[in-house]
Amino acid sequence: MDLDAAREVFETSQDLTVGIEEEWGLVDPTTLELVPKFEVMRDDGLADDVLKDAIAGELISSEIEIRSGRGENLQHALQLQREARRRLFALADKHGVTLASTGTHPLSDYRRQHIIDTEHYRRVQDGLQYVARRNNTFALQVHIGVQGGDRAIKVCDRLRPVLPTLLAISANSPYIDGQDSGLHSARTQTFTKSFPRCGIPDVFGTWRNWQNYVQLLLDTNSIVEFTQLWWSVRAHHSFGTIEVRICDAQTTGTEADGLVELIVACVAQALREVDAGETPPDLPGHLIEENMWRALRYGQDGMLLDLEGPKIVEYPAAEAIDRLKAWTGVDVALPTLNGAQRQRRMIDAGHSPYEVFKQCVEETRATYPAQEKVQ
Repeated sequence: MDLDAAREVFETSQDLTVGIEEEWGLVDPTTLELVPKFEVMRDDGLADDVLKDAIAGELISSEIEIRSGRGENLQHALQLQREARRRLFALADKHGVTLASTGTHPLSDYRRQHIIDTEHYRRVQDGLQYVARRNNTFALQVHIGVQGGDRAIKVCDRLRPVLPTLLAISANSPYIDGQDSGLHSARTQTFTKSFPRCGIPDVFGTWRNWQNYVQLLLDTNSIVEFTQLWWSVRAHHSFGTIEVRICDAQTTGTEADGLVELIVACVAQALREVDAGETPPDLPGHLIEENMWRALRYGQDGMLLDLEGPKIVEYPAAEAIDRLKAWTGVDVALPTLNGAQRQRRMIDAGHSPYEVFKQCVEETRATYPAQEKVQ
């Protein structure tokens, strides 16, 4: 791994380019169980000018990732992703597969899923064993271009207290192993609390500090590639982007696009503060982790801690979107109830995991293709 070359990637990067990555479950249309169709869909997608670059594997063969590629700005990235989604739905129909978009799969046993045969995921499985096999989760990840290594690291530092807020807004996974976990984001508990070098990163301040840390991990045989740093926000060495990785997969197109817009606005605001020479709030990790727990446990139905006010006090997590809108100056359209809240309302009304998940799958099917037609 050439860390000097990675810094050069950032020095030549461009502010506020956008890339979107969405992970989908591949499910049987009737049983809604996961089905191992990634390889056949990937191979068929090679004949499509868009999908040949947009489709990627993500750990298990019953999961597929769709990528926008580099958008020159937010609207360009959304346009690219909508077209890729449209084609993915058509490809899934061709293969008799339904696409599901929640942070976890409520029904299928993780022990029956197969990890895809690539060098990267063989390494992940060999290194993490149960932790990797257990991680049947689905996420929305957003890349935002930042020019300059130091600026990129400072933006990551600034976003640390924002991450739990984004998690509360995006929570969409109350189920695990066919059971109600009692959480709003079981995905976060399964992935973020199990994988090494995951969750909220430390403050690094400069690219040099970051580089020294990564070099230490390399020198001590802790990692062999930077992607083994699975933090909820990280500097991506290959793309010259900040990758925000905190969010559950979103059930509807409106939610996914709105969340992408909100994340881009947060990075843009962080850049403005960095360029103005403002010092990010000096917040210890244990306080941010308290908000992480509150977000994954209660989502928008709970209370978060205001860590950046004159005094640490609680506030309703339902206000999180409005607070981020006020901070970023961007008015983003998101529904009043997020995915976890809608599912939990059905759970509280006595619906089974199959019934709840069926509703989610129907929402996905109804809303994504309808939105894709809007260019």
